[in-house]
Amino acid sequence: MTIDLKTVKHISKLSRISIEDEKAKKLAGDLNSIFEFIEKLNKLNTDKVEPLTSIAETTLKLRKDEVKSENIRDQILKNSPNENKDFFVVPKVVE
Repeated sequence: MTIDLKTVKHISKLSRISIEDEKAKKLAGDLNSIFEFIEKLNKLNTDKVEPLTSIAETTLKLRKDEVKSENIRDQILKNSPNENKDFFVVPKVVE
């Protein structure tokens, strides 16, 4: 696939970006080199290559999910800007 000046101008018009001819020519060249690289990648045989999920072959350490603090609701609600027994009351931010 090749990108010419006309295609770059069309894309810039669709995206509502004004672009000068000189800059468009450079952009067309850059896009063509990117597409050439993609074509090279598409030619590679990756049949026996497994997908890479991480460059580090480590697994995350799991920890047991434990409740460390129980019945601290009243202590937490003391931090509320307005006093209420059941939940935080904060100033309205959206009209």
